[in-house]
Amino acid sequence: MSDTTRNIFISHVHEDDAGLADLKQLLERHGMTVRDYSIRSDNPNNAHAEDYIKYEILAPRIRQCSALVVYVSPDTRWSDWVNWEIEYAHRLGKRIVGAYEIGAAGCELPEALEAFRDALVGWRGEDIIGAVEGDVNTSRGPEGETPSTRDICRHDCG
Repeated sequence: MSDTTRNIFISHVHEDDAGLADLKQLLERHGMTVRDYSIRSDNPNNAHAEDYIKYEILAPRIRQCSALVVYVSPDTRWSDWVNWEIEYAHRLGKRIVGAYEIGAAGCELPEALEAFRDALVGWRGEDIIGAVEGDVNTSRGPEGETPSTRDICRHDCG
């Protein structure tokens, strides 16, 4: 794979900030440099009004990206912010990719990711890049396996 640079918004919960560096390093080892447009704890927006955060801070960042990658962890499922980011990206026609964090087997997916994802992949650089680029349009489990239809629709924590 040739070296490419992509503008990507990584949707995640702040408890997973440390994993974003791992994700970007994984992609870089496989030939993709990521310009990360997400908000992390180390670059907080310090705003408090929800609509301002959504439409003046997050929305422009998502608009600048070619894809939205959801960093799927056990805490992602319950994030209203993650669901909003996915729904907004969907309205813009952005590519939406779910990527399980290491060890996230069995995590439930955010509702918006279940509804609007283009691909769902495990912790494999080539699969994540293929999904971002549009070459992978399937759902795979955290270990790269192809889950059954039941598993694609509902992931049980356990």
